[in-house]
Amino acid sequence: MKAVVFHEHGEVDRLQCAEVKEPKAGAGEVKIKVEACALNHLDIWVRLGGRPIPIPMPHISGSDIAGTVVETGRGVKEFAVGTRAALAPGLSCGQCEYCLSDNDSACADFKLMGFQVQGGYAEYVVAPARNVIPVSEKLSFEEWASLPLVFVTSWHMLFTRGHLRCGETVLIQAAGSGLGIAAIQLAKLAGARVITTAGSDAKLKRAQKLGADEVINYKEKDFVEETMRLTHGRGADLVFEHIGGETFTRSLDALRRAGRLCICGVTAGMEAQINLLPFFAKQLSVHGSYMGSLTEQKKVLQLAEEGKIKPVIDKIFPLQEAQAAQQRMLDRKNFGKIVLKI
Repeated sequence: MKAVVFHEHGEVDRLQCAEVKEPKAGAGEVKIKVEACALNHLDIWVRLGGRPIPIPMPHISGSDIAGTVVETGRGVKEFAVGTRAALAPGLSCGQCEYCLSDNDSACADFKLMGFQVQGGYAEYVVAPARNVIPVSEKLSFEEWASLPLVFVTSWHMLFTRGHLRCGETVLIQAAGSGLGIAAIQLAKLAGARVITTAGSDAKLKRAQKLGADEVINYKEKDFVEETMRLTHGRGADLVFEHIGGETFTRSLDALRRAGRLCICGVTAGMEAQINLLPFFAKQLSVHGSYMGSLTEQKKVLQLAEEGKIKPVIDKIFPLQEAQAAQQRMLDRKNFGKIVLKI
């Protein structure tokens, strides 16, 4: 089968279209003909390397996958060939205390498709049957592929970890990112007041159409000062943070007393120098967050079925143009998800 792979870590030119062995569905697994695979920043981090987590080589990236069931392994009875499906990208043991308490992503064996397991930059992929979620024709394959990772991560951050409630104010960083777009919609659906940031007025206008109440161009205004102005000096109840570096440090300053910050990513850097005093003087809380549970995944896809949330696609590339697709994300030109059409 055709797939985009890299044989060693490095820049975007390491991605190459090649012929690789087609996978077969094992016991308890389902084989999917990939119709679309959406990009995430994770794809870039995995390609660049530098993390002490082993990955299969040559590597196939891609966590967000939608397609059609073409084969089922031994013991799988619930899916017919031809079923349209999206895949939950998080794989866990299903038996430990975390999995049994609906906290799958805390499982010691938790893995992500496209990271520790081969992903969807390919014509076919196999996944455990429990990760296969049937979907309707209400959305295209490209739209279904744009939903799983960012929406389950945003749900887990906002509600499971961040405890966002109706009427609270949330500051959502990076409105144009997949996570930002998902978080704006979910926070508004929950009745929160949304303040969001972006580096261009064009992205901010689109964020307002998604429901953002207040917007801040961080290249023109200090987002901490603006958040304080917009909240009459009180600060945000919750900050939705996935940038890291200096943004993480400054986001703490945008919180109200006894406010919460939830973080799931470090696109701007893994290190931050912080002043510990506000943590006890203002009683601040910081919550780490990673992906979400299978239950949460099914919940957000059901919201999409009901039309309560919607995917936002920036641009669709053919599989063989994966280099250009990742470069667009690197250049921060996208508003919404970049998708490979297989």
